[in-house]
Amino acid sequence: MNADGRFAPSPTGELHLGNLRTALLAWLFARSQGARFLVRVEDLDEGRVRERYVTQQLEDLRAIGLDWDEPPVRQSERKQLYAEALERLERDGLTYPCFCSRREIREAASAQHGEDAELVYPGTCARLAPSEARRRVEAGEQHALRLRAEGAVVTASDRLHGEVTRTVDDIVLVRRDGAFAYNLAVVVDDAAQGIGEIVRGDDLLSSTPRQALLYDLLGYERPTWAHVPLVLGPDGQRLAKRHGAVTLRDLAAKGLSPAQVAARLARSLGLAEPGEEPTPVELLARFDPASLPREAWVLPDEWRATRC
Repeated sequence: MNADGRFAPSPTGELHLGNLRTALLAWLFARSQGARFLVRVEDLDEGRVRERYVTQQLEDLRAIGLDWDEPPVRQSERKQLYAEALERLERDGLTYPCFCSRREIREAASAQHGEDAELVYPGTCARLAPSEARRRVEAGEQHALRLRAEGAVVTASDRLHGEVTRTVDDIVLVRRDGAFAYNLAVVVDDAAQGIGEIVRGDDLLSSTPRQALLYDLLGYERPTWAHVPLVLGPDGQRLAKRHGAVTLRDLAAKGLSPAQVAARLARSLGLAEPGEEPTPVELLARFDPASLPREAWVLPDEWRATRC
């Protein structure tokens, strides 16, 4: 099995402990199998990206002991690859323009399935006559481009969760602002970089069949996935700045070194004992994906203290 792995952060803020824990796991998955490990900067969201975070994020990964085999690539420099993949889908008749706003999609979903429904596109614009869609595009009406998934039922394989099956909706390929969408870019990038196993947070598990379908339609070999548990704040919500000291810089101000933080992350994964400060390289001999915790790690209140 190709076990080449990657970590692909978006430079819209500092990496928090949840990001660093996932990066450590992605590195361990790849390195424990003698595989390559790469870093990719996912900077397509130009309105939110800040250049200083690119530098900070790479510094933080190095600080906890991670390395990578090639210089990081940036999505903003790879748009031609996404355009070529989009052209292939368009030639196969697998795209269509969508004029719906997010509010309209949300209202349609809640009307069908209740207020708590997942935001799944109901296919409204897929039913437009081609002549009508073309007229609206030529008139300059703002629109996204969607994949014509035709209600495909797709199963993807996950190392920790087994087989994941869902009906794929017509996902966005190009956003209304003209930016290539995440689902298209991540599939093209991972295929182009030869990534064989994708390790990421389990909040992305439900999107995996969508990406698996894109692999198939574009003629790429699918990778395997391993969706790992998230880190939650003491309130049980996804970790965020409001939870206090959650970045390396926050914790350095409280007297904790990156090595101490990395050791605590290792302990949260059952890979180290209290008082130990093993490096990631030293963790390789202990690493067994089958023994990883399956539940989210709730950040202890003690992390807000000066020592932990």
